Amino acid sequence: MHRRDARDSRFGEDAEKDLNGITDRIIGAAIEVHKFLGPGLLESAYEECLAYEFSLRKMRFERQKQVPLRYKDIELDCGYRLDFLVEEKIIVKLKAIEEIYPIHEAQRLSYLKLTERKIGLLLNFNVPVMKKGICRRVLEL
Repeated sequence: MHRRDARDSRFGEDAEKDLNGITDRIIGAAIEVHKFLGPGLLESAYEECLAYEFSLRKMRFERQKQVPLRYKDIELDCGYRLDFLVEEKIIVKLKAIEEIYPIHEAQRLSYLKLTERKIGLLLNFNVPVMKKGICRRVLEL
């Protein structure tokens, strides 16, 4: 992996505003899904509804995007998949679990590093209020 130059225009002030705007739209979509469905369903139901919500909001996204693992000079398919990659910039990992554990945070961090993305959201839908299920992580590359 290579480090991006701090002068890279993709990470200037305008890029930060853009990333924050996309993040806000993703969170808004997740809140809408949670308001309608509430907690207690399977992750797959939230994924399906969130994809629909992204479509309604005309957001570009990829579901279950393959994440290859680069080891030395080879690229391996180890079965890693992103729940969502939104606007080619933000990783979204969905959960519908009792509690977020350090392993979930580590997984999101690994996905950020493997994809060289800067922002990852971990959205846990198994909470009474969606705001309590949102974990945002910014990785400085």
